[in-house]
Amino acid sequence: MIKIAKIIKSNSHVDYVGRVIDAIDVDEPPVASDYGFAQFVSVPLDDDSEVIGVIYNSQLINPEYGNFGPRLSSAEVNSVLSPDYLNEQGLLVGILLLGWRDEKKVNHHRVPRRVIPVNQDIYRLEDEDALQFHKGEDGRVRLHYYSQVITHAGLFSAPLIEAIIEQLEPACEPEERQRLCVLKNALVWQRTVGGQRL
Repeated sequence: MIKIAKIIKSNSHVDYVGRVIDAIDVDEPPVASDYGFAQFVSVPLDDDSEVIGVIYNSQLINPEYGNFGPRLSSAEVNSVLSPDYLNEQGLLVGILLLGWRDEKKVNHHRVPRRVIPVNQDIYRLEDEDALQFHKGEDGRVRLHYYSQVITHAGLFSAPLIEAIIEQLEPACEPEERQRLCVLKNALVWQRTVGGQRL
């Protein structure tokens, strides 16, 4: 798994914010495709379980914007004398928790009971692991966290569910693909009708 960020705060019990690691933190920072919209992530916990989430938002931070005062040092000099100063610019990602995988590798699509501590590492969940997280004991794909996404992802909820379905569809059986297609069409219809004002 590729480490992409660290937890820096939470907005609620299921809505966390991570700061994407960069060249100051590691020699090989993650690339943009590792932390894009609808990317599944894993947050390992100390009891061999892991919380599974999905990136649903991003925010650039740049404290220097609007600071037009004179510069006493160049960016190159600051990287040696004050490397933490350059690290104030960055990228934050919003992570919506979808469930967890316990120490026996059983998947749960519910609100995790554990609180994730600050500075906990966030890893990109590989496609195969993401698919396994979505398979029930019967081997069929399930999205039991659907209402959680609709409730907590705000304006991004419909596009997020659509992006999740698009990721899962290629690995599904035709019957499952048809069920996911019906769900996706219902979301498109709701978004279209909901956007119209009478």
